[in-house]
Amino acid sequence: MIADKLVTRMLAGDRYALAKLITLVENRHPDTVAILSRVHPRCGRAYVIGVTGPPGAGKSTLVDQLVGLLRQREHSVGIVAVDPSSPFSGGAVLGDRIRMQRHFIDEQVFIRSLSTRGSHGGLARATRNVVQLLDAFGKDYILIETVGVGQTELDVMRVAETTIVVLVPEAGDTVQTMKAGLLEIADIFVVNKADREGALRIKTELELMLQLRQATPWIIPVLLTEAQNGRGIAELLETLSQHRRFWEAREHGAAHAAARQEEFLAVLREEIGRRLEEGVDNGALASVLQQVRQGEVDPYRAALQLIDDERSMRAVLGRPTPRASD
Repeated sequence: MIADKLVTRMLAGDRYALAKLITLVENRHPDTVAILSRVHPRCGRAYVIGVTGPPGAGKSTLVDQLVGLLRQREHSVGIVAVDPSSPFSGGAVLGDRIRMQRHFIDEQVFIRSLSTRGSHGGLARATRNVVQLLDAFGKDYILIETVGVGQTELDVMRVAETTIVVLVPEAGDTVQTMKAGLLEIADIFVVNKADREGALRIKTELELMLQLRQATPWIIPVLLTEAQNGRGIAELLETLSQHRRFWEAREHGAAHAAARQEEFLAVLREEIGRRLEEGVDNGALASVLQQVRQGEVDPYRAALQLIDDERSMRAVLGRPTPRASD
């Protein structure tokens, strides 16, 4: 199959094949599960950093500066920039690439913009899978920049090993509304645009709020940066390295085990959902749906009866019922 050939080329270092595979995965091609299964043995080497925070905090500029510093140290980098999609057309500007255009011609940097396509957790549905492809491709670091929508933007913590929450000096009142959201997922806080008035004040507020939380082995730092001028970026990268050492010493095994379980359940849910959607006209499901539409049975009882009927479920999910001799 074409996807299998693309995987072979991608694992051999073909950037064009990587781009094509990302498109297939993003569009949920029927071969998606097979593609991810094929690349899985090559995953687990990249370090994944999530960058989140409210709009206008300078996340793209911060990512651009981090990538520049990582490239100076000869690390290869993948960037996944997630942009919001229109609720009307479904399209997206995908404009974060503009702020990172100095890296376009660098063969060791691969930038991909994704549309959320209605996802409300700050990431596109395919983000984790794109990260897996970049990992298998051999990237040392993968940076994920989220949409920047507020306290619902928590998906990144399930994908990244280190999560950076970026704020600005004017975010003082916003911090109060985010305590139950973004403030709960940060491994590192960054107050960007620190040349503006109020930077030290919000830094102090964050540190005081963190002191009120239950003590944890990792002391969450609050850093000041001016990404536009490159100030504070070296200190941020050093802090990232410190958190990576902490994470790998304490959480690495348990986190990867939890991630594998979560990925298994996610694939299971999505594959069952896809087969159900494709099987709407299937005999068993069509019959139940007709009864539901006509009010002969309520949706809840119908769903439970269908699930409990093994033969019907096999038919709905597109797998033949085994013969008695099987």
